[in-house]
Amino acid sequence: MTAPHLLWLLGGVAAILIVATLTGQILRSRIAPDGSNPVIENLNARIAAWWGMVALLSVAFLAGRGGVVILFALLSFAALREFLSLTAKHSADHWALAAGFFIILPLQYWLIWIDWYGFYSIFVPVYAFLLLPVISALRGTTKHYLVRVAETQWALMICIFCISHVPALLSLQIPGFEGRNVLLIAWLIFVVQLSDVLQYVWGKLIGRTKVAPNLSPSKTWEGFIGGTLSATLIGTSLWWMTPFSLTEAAGMCLVITLMGFFGGLVMSAIKRDKGVKDWGHLIAGHGGFIDRLDSVIFAAPIFFHFTRFWWSAV
Repeated sequence: MTAPHLLWLLGGVAAILIVATLTGQILRSRIAPDGSNPVIENLNARIAAWWGMVALLSVAFLAGRGGVVILFALLSFAALREFLSLTAKHSADHWALAAGFFIILPLQYWLIWIDWYGFYSIFVPVYAFLLLPVISALRGTTKHYLVRVAETQWALMICIFCISHVPALLSLQIPGFEGRNVLLIAWLIFVVQLSDVLQYVWGKLIGRTKVAPNLSPSKTWEGFIGGTLSATLIGTSLWWMTPFSLTEAAGMCLVITLMGFFGGLVMSAIKRDKGVKDWGHLIAGHGGFIDRLDSVIFAAPIFFHFTRFWWSAV
């Protein structure tokens, strides 16, 4: 039952990307064939990067539970590396950092894999938060200790705990929706990322009033409202691929697009504090992995717990 729905979705996304690619090429040929328009070049770079990301997600979705868990574990690893590369660290933190990468991260995803909700829902915010500072403290270095520990804890929360709630959706037991949970992941990512794109487009078209000029000059109230409402409308039209009714899908779309927007603001604040524009440069036109995951990071845990509380049997 999953395959037809998933294939239809992937086919629809491919069609959207084909239209976007053609549009980008037409704009370049008519406005700036020499590549002198930075907005058009950025748009085309983003579209090209999306082809790669969608291909990667498609392979993971078609591979099933194992493919999805492994993919997001690797994304967590990459995001954690990006985050910690911008933080203040001391040689006294090396053991704690090693534990984060090679113990906490794989253990969190193993708990997701075996569906131990009672443990993976508290492992990072309780056990990791309490034990990692102990490891650093035992090394006896107190300089900037609180800053170092807090940044590491925030990195674990963002890059491991929050991201791991995406594959955790596969474990939900939703009556009448058995075997189709991968569609929830696809729907979540599609709606949140679409909201990001549409906020960018609306902002470029009619954006005037900055939301937070010191954090993200490109985010405007007009772009936020236009993108959120547009993504909510489109996401609601895809209610058939979720366990939600039409009105429930609209409510969930609104929640996750809002959380995605707030996630982008928070992560922008952290980047500005660190004096960087992007978290990395691995994805052409998109920056680093966190630059593309920031909205999903904040939306995923809320979406997971809302769905589990209201629709899951356990």
